[in-house]
Amino acid sequence: MLEGRHIALVEDDEIMGGSILQRLELEGARVVWLKTMHRALGALRTPRQRFDAVVCDIRLPDGSGEELFNRLCEHGAPPPFLFMTGRGAAEQAVRLLRSGAADYVTKPFDMGGFLERLSQVIAPQVAGGAGPWFGVSPMARALDDDLVRIADRAEPVLILGESGTGKRIVARRLHALSDRRAAPFVALDLTRLPPEEMAREVLDPDRGALARAGEGVLLIERIGVATAELQVGLLTTLWGGAGAAGPRLIATDGPDLSPDRLRPDLYFHLAALALTIPPLRSRPEDAVWLMARLFEGMNARRATPLRGLSHPAEQAVRAHDWPGNGRELRARLMRAMAMARGETVFPADLFPEGVPGVALATAGDFPPLVEVRDAAERAHIRSALARADGSLTEAARLLQIGRSTLWEKMQKLGIEGRD
Repeated sequence: MLEGRHIALVEDDEIMGGSILQRLELEGARVVWLKTMHRALGALRTPRQRFDAVVCDIRLPDGSGEELFNRLCEHGAPPPFLFMTGRGAAEQAVRLLRSGAADYVTKPFDMGGFLERLSQVIAPQVAGGAGPWFGVSPMARALDDDLVRIADRAEPVLILGESGTGKRIVARRLHALSDRRAAPFVALDLTRLPPEEMAREVLDPDRGALARAGEGVLLIERIGVATAELQVGLLTTLWGGAGAAGPRLIATDGPDLSPDRLRPDLYFHLAALALTIPPLRSRPEDAVWLMARLFEGMNARRATPLRGLSHPAEQAVRAHDWPGNGRELRARLMRAMAMARGETVFPADLFPEGVPGVALATAGDFPPLVEVRDAAERAHIRSALARADGSLTEAARLLQIGRSTLWEKMQKLGIEGRD
């Protein structure tokens, strides 16, 4: 049960912590040992890889396991927590269970019983592989968690997001995770159909998209432009129990879809399970991850492969706003790899109109080094603050500088942030 699992151990006692660490590693787990509450808070808020479980002592030198758990809950759903407590703190452990913790064990405990309790609370393996598929940011990982939870349900799903954020990719991922994966996946973009043909293309009992999808998934893109006839037909289908004998319906549209653009009864029927994909500008680490992933695929098809993306290019990717999201990123990378004059992709290859955060140079106006350095620092600090949800303490940890140093740099560079 513990083979290959990623577990956080929060324990300050050297003897107890060392004993648990050794046994978990013997069971095949990969363990990160954290000895203070604040170190654990940073590691669990922004993990490099999702933790399957947290083994946590309630009493810590700079706080408590209860405070750690409650602070993590303020930012989302933490991994399953198995608390370790002395006999006198059992009442506190029970209170934590009521707050959402998975379980607790009372010290001293038998190691065999401890391992059994940990195996029972540990997060289930995600179907379809453990690696990132949509990104490495907390928002991308949370989206994958949501998909796993709703994959085998029958209710319709509404996926919202800006153009280019990958709504169809998310729909295909949902299909691949579900028990319908062997059945058809049929996608239909309503903006490519004349209004008078929409209802027939979807609802025709013989050749319509609903019929072709069978017991699989029907994806209707840009549901906001659906005609009144199509909306009534979809409602009739949903009320008739589609998803049980027929296909599961997934609809997509932009982030501004509201009941004003659809029949309210259809909108709220679809929105019962709604997912919103955040734009790429709000998760710069995913922009770098996606760029690197696309680079590998494109580079493998080149007659003369490039060496890679330069560090300044990655910094420019982080600093760009990506109004076109993933589509723009792919187009810029294709052009850069086609036009690159050297063996490495540089910022100017990706952004010939001007590198983000740096003024475009002219013959008589070349930006001084201090402006380039400040622009790079400003972009990197903003990326750290975004990843840390605005927390200066956590951003300073990510940047590996002191909190006061970070605050001074923010004041100098004109970056607003939470004190």
